[in-house]
Amino acid sequence: MSGNYGLEKFSHLEDKIYRTIEQFKRERQQRESLEHELKKLRGQIDKMSSDKEKLESQLQRLLGERHKIKHKVEGMIDTIARIDPEAEAAKR
Repeated sequence: MSGNYGLEKFSHLEDKIYRTIEQFKRERQQRESLEHELKKLRGQIDKMSSDKEKLESQLQRLLGERHKIKHKVEGMIDTIARIDPEAEAAKR
């Protein structure tokens, strides 16, 4: 009877070991999957950061162009106003 009891305990221990191994495998696969996803997300962040820098640079350039055009248009309006007194009155 004690032989069966010992064998039963051993079998139970063996089952626990196999379940632990399977759990370890699942955890490892999940960790690898998360590491892959993290790498992918870091790549996306790097690309977005680069895109952001390019857009900020483009925005500054466009704002500078806008400022130059605004001054040119104001200069043309002032020139027209000096030539045409009615335009000067309309401006006010």
